[in-house]
Amino acid sequence: MNTKTNKIPDSKGHFGTYGGRFVPETLMPALIELEKAYRKYSRDKDFLAELGSLQKNYIGRPTPLYFARKLTELIGGAKIYLKREDLCHTGAHKINNALGQALLAKRMGKKRIIAETGAGQHGVATATGAAHAGLECEIYMGSEDMRRQSLNVYKMRLLGAKVTEVNVGSKTLKDAINEALRDWTTNVLNTHYVLGTVFGPHPFPVMVRDFQSIIGKEARQQIVKAEGKLPDCLIACVGGGSNSIGLFYAFLKDNIKMIGVEAGGHGIESGEHAARFAGGSLGVFQGCKSYLLQNDDGNVLGTHSVSAGLDYASVGPEHCYLRDLNKIEYTNITDDEALKAFELLGNAEGIIPALESAHAIAHTIKIAPAMPKHSVIIINLSGRGDKDVQEVAKIKGITL
Repeated sequence: MNTKTNKIPDSKGHFGTYGGRFVPETLMPALIELEKAYRKYSRDKDFLAELGSLQKNYIGRPTPLYFARKLTELIGGAKIYLKREDLCHTGAHKINNALGQALLAKRMGKKRIIAETGAGQHGVATATGAAHAGLECEIYMGSEDMRRQSLNVYKMRLLGAKVTEVNVGSKTLKDAINEALRDWTTNVLNTHYVLGTVFGPHPFPVMVRDFQSIIGKEARQQIVKAEGKLPDCLIACVGGGSNSIGLFYAFLKDNIKMIGVEAGGHGIESGEHAARFAGGSLGVFQGCKSYLLQNDDGNVLGTHSVSAGLDYASVGPEHCYLRDLNKIEYTNITDDEALKAFELLGNAEGIIPALESAHAIAHTIKIAPAMPKHSVIIINLSGRGDKDVQEVAKIKGITL
């Protein structure tokens, strides 16, 4: 999207003030190699044909756009549609990007892929892509996330991946990324790093966005067919920001309200949250410049969310840029609100959402009743809640 005469992002991956490449010199050749390869293969007919076939026959695309009639009737107001990324193979939108990058790595001649994961879904998706492409795979995961997402840890191992525990720092996603970056720096010649979100050094924010943009392309066609018009509002949760930008990107030229929902944790005032736009400031972190939860000395602050996929200290640079342009509005939802939405959707529609997606549902519950009945909301239901059932049961004191 070109909102100015200058190309966005520019040749070095800057979205205005944000983005760029802030990495050790040893990684620059790998990033340049990746950028050239992505530019080549994103236009290559054979690559696109293989990816398109796998999207249809392996991932299960297009995913349905489901009218949540009972939820709509229950809360009143706008009609609510769910973009069912939870029905993708592996249970979340993460496979869209992971499979694309695995195919790219194979064409680049890499023998091994690595990844970080928080909620585990990106790790499972990367292990799946590696198994399909015949590549060695290692996944880095924080100790706390391994505890919360033990089911996904076992899935990754079943898929043939090595899962390496990261037992330092907060023992969550940011620490897993640090370890993955160290690995990539050491093994750059034979290894590709499958970054899971629209963050990090260029070209990752653009590449991941492009692989995820199929979500919005499908939703646009589906809602016009269902309602005869474009939606009035799009809502998605925002950790790093891949599922949200995946939905929003196809609608950026339209006059549509778009809302990204961050993790409010125990509340902004508590300091225990991951709402970068509510409590963060501009900084450089893990390869790019973006909004970051940091103290006055520039040290990264601890984060908290009931969702293992949203407790990241920073956010994708394109999100910052689009916020400055007033294209996307950002808000946050607390743990308690997300847990209520988690149960409500299950009771109302027979669909158990991922805790990440439950944040988007919770905000919809707040705003839909005040909207006219003829208006339409699309929520990106980015993943299913199988991975979160044990953790929610533990929070509620239920023994499984």
